[in-house]
Amino acid sequence: MLDRVTAVDVVVTGLVQGVGFRWATRRAADRLGVCGWVRNLVDGAVEAHLEGPGDAVAEMVSWLRRGPDAARVASVDTSASVVEGRFGFRIEA
Repeated sequence: MLDRVTAVDVVVTGLVQGVGFRWATRRAADRLGVCGWVRNLVDGAVEAHLEGPGDAVAEMVSWLRRGPDAARVASVDTSASVVEGRFGFRIEA
C-alpha cells in the first residue's frame, strides 16, 4: 500500500554546521526517497523541508535526530507543512 505524501518543516540545533550535516542530509534523503531542501540558518541551526511517503519522512526525521557522526544534535523541532510537490533534494545556500 502506498503512503500518502506528507510534508514537514524541521529545525535542528546543536553542533550542526561545519560538520557536513547538509551534505549527509541530502544523501540520507536520496536513499530514503524524500524530496525537499536543507539550509543553514544564521543562528547556527539547520532547517529542512521534507516531502514524501509518511514512513520515509518519519525515518528521515529519525535520521536528523542523530545526524552525521561529526554532528552533535541538541534538538529537532518539527511542524506539519504544505506539500509543495518537490522533486529531488537540494542544498540551499
